[in-house]
Amino acid sequence: MGLIKKPVTGMKDVLPLEMEVREYVIGVIKETYHAFGFSTIETPSVEHIENLSSKQGGENEKLIFKILKRGEKLNLNEASCEKDLVDCGLRYDLTLPLVRYYSNNSSKISTPFKALQIGSVWRADNPQKGRYRQFYQCDIDILGEPSNLAEIELILATTTTLSKLGFSGFEIRINDRRILKAMAAYSGFEEENYDQVFIALDKMDKIKAEGVEAELLENGFSKEMVSKYLNLFQEISDAENGLAFLVETLGEYLEDAVSSELKEIIDSVSQTKTADFQMVFDPSLVRGMSYYTGTIFEIAIPAFHASCGGGGRYDKMVGKFTGTDVPACGFSIGFERIIMLLMEQGFQIPKKKQKVAFLIEKGIAKEEICKIITEAQKERESGVQVSLMRMNKNKKFQIEQLEKEGYTVFKKFFREALK
Repeated sequence: MGLIKKPVTGMKDVLPLEMEVREYVIGVIKETYHAFGFSTIETPSVEHIENLSSKQGGENEKLIFKILKRGEKLNLNEASCEKDLVDCGLRYDLTLPLVRYYSNNSSKISTPFKALQIGSVWRADNPQKGRYRQFYQCDIDILGEPSNLAEIELILATTTTLSKLGFSGFEIRINDRRILKAMAAYSGFEEENYDQVFIALDKMDKIKAEGVEAELLENGFSKEMVSKYLNLFQEISDAENGLAFLVETLGEYLEDAVSSELKEIIDSVSQTKTADFQMVFDPSLVRGMSYYTGTIFEIAIPAFHASCGGGGRYDKMVGKFTGTDVPACGFSIGFERIIMLLMEQGFQIPKKKQKVAFLIEKGIAKEEICKIITEAQKERESGVQVSLMRMNKNKKFQIEQLEKEGYTVFKKFFREALK
């Protein structure tokens, strides 16, 4: 069997021009988040399988790339179940590794802890536009802050970053898991069925209310409950103030402080923002991870008809490791989708260094080569990016390829000219 030159399905090679954009975007992200007081951390790509499959990652737990035990620990002949074969896996997001990191190092770090983490994650998903099996995530999280100051800071930091990358006119959609639960309870659903209801609701933007209704009915829920539930969303869309309508309608099903906390976040961000975006209350917003306990939010960019990032509050997750709950909230930028949008727009890096190619004909003497290298060194010291390379026979094609990589100046050195 011959070697395969294409990457594994769902993973991709990154060409130089895109890599430059990726590195620039990471630079902007880090600079902006550091200005908001976040500290960069790093966690391993591999996590214990017990952590990854702890029923906190929602549907992503079905997409884990699992790793076989190694050496003497792997005994295929005596294995009777998956636990005998697997002891770890590739992380499917950065939140669970962060919580393990915090639980292991809390005595060494300040509270509240404001963490910035950028790195690859892996999901055995069906690849499609903007969705890969290996992709970068970029998360900021605040652990140890119980108030909604955490949500406000996370939203302002993320939207400031998007603005610096040239995005405007987008939306931050916001909701609260407690509102979702109150709406489900009001409609007659039992608590053990909430996740099933929310999985269907999460598809509302794709399959519309009719599709959600059909899925819930197929799952065995009564027509009366489903109609009462979906009528809430219809009535909210007709109401001028959806949040106030829900407070009045849900009554005792909704905790008193939820609406005021959510309104405070919306008002505070709207009054202090520096970027061009809108805060929008969206009662159909679910977010896929089951570890969310309160506020949830998502980035909606008009140019891309899908989420370009999101996050929320997960106050119960640290307690799974330590036995003591710690308030926590995070926001993740959809890094790969942001890069895709920038590349499709022909994004140009501001104040990008000039790229110069020195094309040297074969056969030039060593002494002349040294003079060319010295000239290149002087240009590099002045801030120019210079690449030395041998001149190909097909110079036109060579230059065309270099232009695709961002080279704009070409200096050619021929034997005759140097004699």
